[in-house]
Amino acid sequence: MILAVSIGNSHITFGVHGKEGWLRRFRIQTVQAKTPDEYSVLFGGLLASAGIAPDAVDSLIMASVVPPLTAAIGETVGGLTGREPLLLSHGLDTGLRILTENPAEVGLDLVANAIAAYAMFGGNCIVVDFGTALSFTAVAAGGELRGVAIAPGLASAVDSLAGDTAQLPRIPLAPPPCAIGRNTVHSMQAGVVLGYVGLTESLISRMRAELGGTAQVVVTGGHSRLMAPLLGVGAAHEPWLTLEGLRIVAERNRGKG
Repeated sequence: MILAVSIGNSHITFGVHGKEGWLRRFRIQTVQAKTPDEYSVLFGGLLASAGIAPDAVDSLIMASVVPPLTAAIGETVGGLTGREPLLLSHGLDTGLRILTENPAEVGLDLVANAIAAYAMFGGNCIVVDFGTALSFTAVAAGGELRGVAIAPGLASAVDSLAGDTAQLPRIPLAPPPCAIGRNTVHSMQAGVVLGYVGLTESLISRMRAELGGTAQVVVTGGHSRLMAPLLGVGAAHEPWLTLEGLRIVAERNRGKG
């Protein structure tokens, strides 16, 4: 079995993959102040609740965009499973070539997303990740990660409005009943939620043109469930895309942990 762990800025996702597919997947909040002992209770308890024995894991892979937590989580899952974690890095065999000016700048979560998306589609594709940041990762046929676009995430946009203005509140992220808001909450939801639909569709259109005119789209991330139904671009929705990319890398690099 493979245990895959993705450490993100807002959430840590992890899951166990066996011969029949994904057994269970979990999402917990990222808290940098937690100790390895505290994370051990969380990881161990969730795995136990799913009836998964950590010592049955024979392959362990991690990706992290939160350096202060990488060692703590590595110690946690390594201790639970008795395995040395394989850390996703730009030097591993991923099946993709990163053609940006500085490949090391590309976030490892975006790399994992791109790996999974290319495995899904086998050609031009775009990953839209509605996470702490809103990111767009373009992959070309032949397995070339061409580049990325990054914007503030939806929650960051709301926090900025509420924090930088005297009379605008923090609002729930939900589609408004119409684009012309008639109260403060609906007005902000129209600007943020519907505004981000326009932003997303526009960037997808531009990226498709730069990839040659066509590209499949997959959306993922914490706010993807909210946004996916609103997009008019024929996007697939895969909330656990990052873990699937990590699974693929673990399979390609068995024995390197």
